[in-house]
Amino acid sequence: MNILSRKVRKQAKALGVRYEPVFMRANGSQLRKLAALYDSGKLRPVIDSTFPFDQTLQAMAHVEQGRTKAGKVVVSMVPDHS
Repeated sequence: MNILSRKVRKQAKALGVRYEPVFMRANGSQLRKLAALYDSGKLRPVIDSTFPFDQTLQAMAHVEQGRTKAGKVVVSMVPDHS
C-alpha cells in the first residue's frame, strides 16, 4: 500500500496535510469513530463527483470506466434543488 500511495502521500506532505488510507468493514463502532472525526473537522473526504439517486447506474459507469480523477463518487439520497 505504501508504494501505491507514494504519490498521494508526497502531494499531501507538500500541502501540509496527512494522508492515511482507511479500509472499511461493516462495523457500527468504526462508523461512529469516522463520524466523530468528520464532525470535528479532522476527517475531510475527497469527493470526485456526486450523482442523484436516480442516476446510480451512471455513477457506477463513471467509476467502472475509470473516469474518476480523485476521491469518492457519491450517490445522494437528497434531491438536488439547485
